[in-house]
Amino acid sequence: MFGWLFKRKSKRREIVVNVEKLETRVAVVENGRVEEFQVEHPMEERLVGCIFKGRIQNLEHDLQAAFVDIGLKKNAFLHYWDMIPDEDGLDEDDDNRASKRKRISNDEIAKRFPPGSEIVVQVTKGPIGTKGPRVTANLSLPGRYLVMMPSAKSTRGVSRKIADAKERLRLKKILDRLPLPPGVGIIVRTVGSGANQRAFCRDLRNILDVWGQLQHNIKTLHAPACVYSEPDLVERVVRDWLTEDIDRVIIDDAEAFNRIREVAGRISRRARRVIELYKGHLPIFDHYGVETQMEEAFRRKVTLKSGGYLVIDETEALIAVDVNTGRHRGKGSQEEAILEVNMEAVEEVARQLRLRNIGGLVVIDLIDMKSRKHQNQIYKAMKAAVKRDRARTNVLPISELGLMEMTRQRQEESLLSQMYIDCPYCKGHGVIKSPLALSVDIQRQIAAVMRKQQSAPGATDLQVLVAPSVMERLRNEDEQMLVEMQRRYSGKLTFKSEVARHPESFAILDRDGKVLYAVSENRSV
Repeated sequence: MFGWLFKRKSKRREIVVNVEKLETRVAVVENGRVEEFQVEHPMEERLVGCIFKGRIQNLEHDLQAAFVDIGLKKNAFLHYWDMIPDEDGLDEDDDNRASKRKRISNDEIAKRFPPGSEIVVQVTKGPIGTKGPRVTANLSLPGRYLVMMPSAKSTRGVSRKIADAKERLRLKKILDRLPLPPGVGIIVRTVGSGANQRAFCRDLRNILDVWGQLQHNIKTLHAPACVYSEPDLVERVVRDWLTEDIDRVIIDDAEAFNRIREVAGRISRRARRVIELYKGHLPIFDHYGVETQMEEAFRRKVTLKSGGYLVIDETEALIAVDVNTGRHRGKGSQEEAILEVNMEAVEEVARQLRLRNIGGLVVIDLIDMKSRKHQNQIYKAMKAAVKRDRARTNVLPISELGLMEMTRQRQEESLLSQMYIDCPYCKGHGVIKSPLALSVDIQRQIAAVMRKQQSAPGATDLQVLVAPSVMERLRNEDEQMLVEMQRRYSGKLTFKSEVARHPESFAILDRDGKVLYAVSENRSV
């Protein structure tokens, strides 16, 4: 079963784990190139996959959803069609679950789940931005090789990603022999391909232990309460990431190393041998070249080997990706050169989506291709590139406008949102007003104040407080305009530069120091 540990492979795949007090990072490195990345902060609770005993707060028939108190600051969002446990036991990779379930009426929902009633739900999508978590009553408990679905009666299935017919038949025979409790469904995960019956039995025992503890928590804990928590990232490395094509796992923390070896030992002795403790002097991500590559995950512009480049913009509603030829010229025709850049671009886009953990609606503006054959090649290349993505994806053919649209499942905040906050200068815009634009604003407001104060003698003597960059503009390029303004309104202007003042902030004071007009970071006072 684990002969894969000794096979020679053209691709060397390693998992690099960096464990620190405030952060745990995991990267899958393939021939020195980072292909997958995940980060977790131990001080912050991870919600996705956790199961809660909650209480219905209110029903919104217009939204076809209930809001459930699960003990967090924001109530969880629960679709009506996710409130009734699905007894059909759909495939773990099926992304059409909602459309395959029976619709139930508002009256039936109100009767079965009145406000104040208790319900057991699992988080499928963590809080993102201003939205609370999304939950479902269709519970699933993942193991190494199996996923148990407590509400799916006695369904036994195999992941759709296992395509080999003979292997599917073998796995179904193994499932038929597993001692399942009544009323419980089970599905073989993709990683279960090639595993023997003994491994499945051991995995099932572990899942049933968890299920027993979960049932005890449901009976004894008062809502709202967490009745099951997903293991941390270190343990999930073994459960979800240690697949047959991984050559080794390198970890830089002795305590986490011992724990991950113990978890891997439950799979097999040979699996345990691929776990290694890093003892180098450099930080582990620097030693394996991960740190430098991850810096790209925060850049707006990503260069391609061919000389082309991508521009990636993450917005509230969608992800926009622009593909450009850059310095690429190509050796053949222009059409071939464009095909080459677009082909490399879709591969890199698929990788960047995984690394940045971004999703939702993704629109890729490819370089225009006239050939329908070339368009189909790019479409097929993207479909192939996203197959390795753990998140569900759906790719559409290239439109007449040359755009490729796709969706990628969002479960948690993107890497950018987890690691960065909005810039206090630009407030997330990425730009601030130029000194020229600010000079225009300042002169406009000075003129308005001087016109208003013109009736009282000496009232047009004003002091203006500005940032140093704006003062330089006023002194060197706009001095004559300000002199003319003083003459026109029979007043006197003095300017003061304040080093600590925000570039977009300015204030206009009278001769007694009273603020007549002020702008603080784009807000008028």
